[in-house]
Amino acid sequence: MSADQIDPQAKRAATRQSRIPLPHGGYKLKLLRLLTDPLSRLQNLNPPSVGATESVAIPGPAGDLDARLYRPAGDPPYPTVVFFHGGGFVLGSVETHDWLCRHLTRESECAVLSVEYRLAPEHPFPAAVEDAYAAVEWAAESTAALGGTGDIAVAGDSAGGNLAAVTALMAAERDGPAIERQVLLYPGIGVDPEQESVSEHAGVVLSREDIEWFSAAYYRSEIHRRNPYADPINAGDLSGVAPATVVTAGFDPLRDGGRAYAERLVADGVATRYENYPAMVHGFMTMRDVDRARDAIADVGADLADALDA
Repeated sequence: MSADQIDPQAKRAATRQSRIPLPHGGYKLKLLRLLTDPLSRLQNLNPPSVGATESVAIPGPAGDLDARLYRPAGDPPYPTVVFFHGGGFVLGSVETHDWLCRHLTRESECAVLSVEYRLAPEHPFPAAVEDAYAAVEWAAESTAALGGTGDIAVAGDSAGGNLAAVTALMAAERDGPAIERQVLLYPGIGVDPEQESVSEHAGVVLSREDIEWFSAAYYRSEIHRRNPYADPINAGDLSGVAPATVVTAGFDPLRDGGRAYAERLVADGVATRYENYPAMVHGFMTMRDVDRARDAIADVGADLADALDA
């Protein structure tokens, strides 16, 4: 499906977002990181209600990882969704994705464990991957502490969608932990500058320069870029990974990469639901004034509830 125009609500949200251009390194990046969490906390003053939230420290390969656990209303146990935020591997935090994680908790009736991981360029690949996999291992081993059923899913948006897919691949290749579902929201997977979506939509939320800088900051070399744990589109066999939900946006430069990965999953026999929102833009599921964001979160929540028997 295609759309002739960007949804007006998404266009307004993207225009507001574009007033703070993405920095490409150095002092401006550090300044934006310092400003992002306070601004996010202001936006989150009246958040969607959940049963409870809890700060969690997860042992990681280079020190504890900060995380926030969102518990649904009702009594435990609950299935657990380990969530990884987006931000091009250089930005983002628990705070920037609080609204999305709260709605995901409500719609799925699962506990959502939102995890912070080391960011590039200070910590390039494979630091974020190591942190993400360690978080999933910890969640699988910490059923009692999480009030969990033992059922685990992974989810993430943009760069976090890449990490969710990579952890699902690693879990399949390393015989665990068992992952029941992977939810990839406009993931940063399989992006090629020659793709139609990049050619036509670069500059809508993400410019070609943004994509190139994020990629260089994270991968650092072409050798790393071709590693399946850096970009799972490079995996030789995906047949053992968890069933998937893949969401893309019609006006997103990353659209064709996400679709290509969904097609690879299907070709390798992985049960996959692929949904493209034709009038949407990159990052739309974090845009609280966009009605279709809530629709998409509800659909994803239903997938998780079905997969995890929540």
